[in-house]
Amino acid sequence: MKDFAIRSPGAKVEGLVYFGRMLDKIRMHAKGELPGEYQLNLGRGFDAACVDFLRIDYDSLVWRVKEGGTDQDILYWSYSRGRRPSESEIHIWNEFLRKRGWNDDLSETLTRRKKEAGMAGRSEIRTMFEFIDADEGRVIVRGP
Repeated sequence: MKDFAIRSPGAKVEGLVYFGRMLDKIRMHAKGELPGEYQLNLGRGFDAACVDFLRIDYDSLVWRVKEGGTDQDILYWSYSRGRRPSESEIHIWNEFLRKRGWNDDLSETLTRRKKEAGMAGRSEIRTMFEFIDADEGRVIVRGP
C-alpha cells in the first residue's frame, strides 16, 4: 500500500479514464511529493498513450497543469490544443485501457510487476488497472 493519495486509473474526468490520474501525478511531482518509482514513468506508458490519444504534447500539459485550474478546465484546454474525441472514441479508449495487461502485449509486464509486489498468487488481478489499484491499497477488482 502506498502512503499517498492518487486516484485510481479507472476514475473518470468527463467520461475519460486515466486523465485525472495523470494530472494527480503531475501535480504531486510539481510539489515534490511524487515518489521516485512514479517519476520514472512520467510522460511514458499510460501517460504517453493518453496524450497521444488527445494529440497534445506532454510537456505542454505539464505547463498547463502548473498554471492551475480544475481537471475539467485542463481537459477542455487539452481538447482545444489537440482534439476532442467523440463519445464512441472515448468508450473505445476506456475499454482498451481498462483491459491492458489482459491477454495482450502487457501481460508479461503485469506478471512481472505482480511478482515484484508479492502478488503473484492474486489471480483476480488480471489487468494493469487492477494491479495499480491493488498495489496502491484500493481493493477494486472489476475484471475485464
